[in-house]
Amino acid sequence: MFEMQTFFGILLVLVVVLLASMFRILREYERGVVFMLGRFYKVKGPGLVIIIPVLQQMVRVDLRTLVMDVPTQDVISRDNVSVQVNAVIYFRVMDPERAIIQVENYLEATSQLSQTTLRSVLGQHELDDMLAERDRLNADVQTILDKQTEAWGVKVANVEIKHVDLNESMIRAIAKQAEAERERRAKVIHAMGEAEAAEKLAEAAKILATEESAIQLRYLQTLVEIAGDKSSTIVFPLPVDIMKKFTS
Repeated sequence: MFEMQTFFGILLVLVVVLLASMFRILREYERGVVFMLGRFYKVKGPGLVIIIPVLQQMVRVDLRTLVMDVPTQDVISRDNVSVQVNAVIYFRVMDPERAIIQVENYLEATSQLSQTTLRSVLGQHELDDMLAERDRLNADVQTILDKQTEAWGVKVANVEIKHVDLNESMIRAIAKQAEAERERRAKVIHAMGEAEAAEKLAEAAKILATEESAIQLRYLQTLVEIAGDKSSTIVFPLPVDIMKKFTS
């Protein structure tokens, strides 16, 4: 009698455990990829899902947008500059079936692919492009990743390059280059000013040479300027033409 009670007690516990394992609850952002005897059966969820123990197995998949940091990568640019670059990618699972069946671990696969793609894309550009055209580089990396992860049922929504780090020697070299560029621009502006001033002086000389009244006005203006000076000595300029009249 005692043995029968023990047997039924164990059987009852097994039945309860079996029934408890049959029911699964999936949240709104979760899906369950169900396998029947090792073969794909269907995608279930969200809500209450019934799984037949032993015969069926279920793998949960999160459909929310995931954020993944791409570790710092050593990149050599097209102009042979060594930099360290890291980034962040935003992606989500669009097809749970392919995400589980087509690749062993879609998270690890996406991470590794993003690292190699980042090095490959940035290595085709010069340092100036990395610093000034990040939006275009982000779009290039995102397009390549999205195309390759499509077979896994993964959609790469966005890629953002966070930091482009240079070594100290390269930072000093860039600073010297910027200083040299500023000096060059200053010299160009100064030379353009000198050329413009010389051109205006040449035009003024032509006008004064052809118009006698203009030279007289300039002469009187010079006298006014001299008279306003506090100097005790005034040099009175006398035109050469007047001297010729007295000597002739």
